Amino acid sequence: LLLDNLFIDAFRKTLESGMDDKAFQAFALSMPSEAYLADFLPVIDPEAVHEARTFVQQTLAAVLKDAFLAVYHANEDPGPYRVDQVSMGRRSLKNTCLGYLTELEDDDIRELCVGQFQTAGNMTDVLAGLVNLTNHECPEREHALASFYETWKNDPLVMDKWLAIQATSRLPGTLDTVKALTKHPVFTIKNPNKVRALIGAFSSNAVRFHDPSGAGYAFIADHVLAIDALNPQIAARLVSSFTMWKRYDAKRQELMQKELKRILSAPKLSKDVYEVVSKSLA
Repeated sequence: LLLDNLFIDAFRKTLESGMDDKAFQAFALSMPSEAYLADFLPVIDPEAVHEARTFVQQTLAAVLKDAFLAVYHANEDPGPYRVDQVSMGRRSLKNTCLGYLTELEDDDIRELCVGQFQTAGNMTDVLAGLVNLTNHECPEREHALASFYETWKNDPLVMDKWLAIQATSRLPGTLDTVKALTKHPVFTIKNPNKVRALIGAFSSNAVRFHDPSGAGYAFIADHVLAIDALNPQIAARLVSSFTMWKRYDAKRQELMQKELKRILSAPKLSKDVYEVVSKSLA
């Protein structure tokens, strides 16, 4: 694979443009989501989309490392936390640069990321550091997650973020992590916010939910059935992650159909879930 030089040059110009509107600059530098890119494919291949998107990020980070670092440091704000438009734009641009830089798997960059996580004076920067560490297999990852938990374990809304960050990690062991978190004291299947933060977030994790083994499909189907008796609306929203099954390859179609049929055959299925599943299979 090769990345077009014209694209790299255009990206560099945007990165080094010094726009007044930092939020717009961050948006212009951001990669489209995997879900957005998948919409352009006649048959969705989640792994190919993920690998291609990651390749572009890694290539840009390698070629433009110095420029990313310069823009990152130029937008650091050591003063008191402010919520004005300019300050928020600077944080957004800085964290966009950090996201690209951490693709390099570079010790110095990881140290930069850990430093931001540990010393940032606002939740936006702390979470950006944590997200980037959680997407990479490194010793600092588990320490950061444990540290964040100890600091914020009594704040339910922040704990929702902690769950969602782990559920949307691109690492191969994410499903096992999510399964373990369903038994964590911070999670309860009776709380809709916790279900959305962990189970719902995993169902939106394109590369891990759509694992070729079908394990992600079985996991979500199990929880649709378990949650349906408690909260049919949440269960129906969760089962909607299967409704685009016809857009995928034959093997994934077969695996998703199997789980949809298993849900449909369950006794005492709610009207909400039955409607979504039956329409999807029709």
